[in-house]
Amino acid sequence: MPQLMEREQAEGHPPRERERAVKVFARSIYKELRSNGYDARQMVALATELIGLVTADMKDPSVDPDEET
Repeated sequence: MPQLMEREQAEGHPPRERERAVKVFARSIYKELRSNGYDARQMVALATELIGLVTADMKDPSVDPDEET
């Protein structure tokens, strides 16, 4: 986590500003999905898929997430 914060500061994104933006973005995605008829189970499936992609990227950043496994 400290490396991420250092990188964000170097890129000109204060950590607090980025944290707030992520929360707003998540809320926006949630509202959009709900308004389009997605249920809780489908949203959990989406979140699980995102966590899987992030986890894979953390293990090996050179892997292209667009490639099917």
